[in-house]
Amino acid sequence: MRILGIDPGIAIVGFGFIDKNGSKLTPVQYGSIQTEAHTPEEERLLHVYEGMLELIDRYKPDTVALEKLFFNRNVTTAMSVGQARGVLVLAAVQRGLSVAEYTPMQVKQAIVGYGKAEKRQVQEMVRMYLRLSAIPKPDDVADALAVAVCHAHSYTLNSKINEVLRK
Repeated sequence: MRILGIDPGIAIVGFGFIDKNGSKLTPVQYGSIQTEAHTPEEERLLHVYEGMLELIDRYKPDTVALEKLFFNRNVTTAMSVGQARGVLVLAAVQRGLSVAEYTPMQVKQAIVGYGKAEKRQVQEMVRMYLRLSAIPKPDDVADALAVAVCHAHSYTLNSKINEVLRK
């Protein structure tokens, strides 16, 4: 199964494609879609949308996992990121993909085993899980890979639970 993890943003969208084969996770491609500051927001959203469609068409994921938005301070930033998240979900759904969402705490719990883990701990565990030589930069890329790994773990658990419930 190929999973696309996304860390939504208006300036930087982190993405990470991983393949899950049994318990083995393999990185396929990761990086970011970046938009220019001081560009009209509608142009930035179009760039994010078209960039995501291009990535989905090129790497053909089976499912998409996004980090749920959590903002406690800047409402303006929350609105912009929320709009970017909307076009990212739209791109996935237009390509017929299922979309799962995880809170930052759920991602930390799945990756580190502790829901209040530090960002650096999560990044180091992602590096180890995927056998990467270095932590991906910018942080948004490492976050996107963490969401993909979280989904890989959650998918396995949810599949087993559903299998038991069907019996």
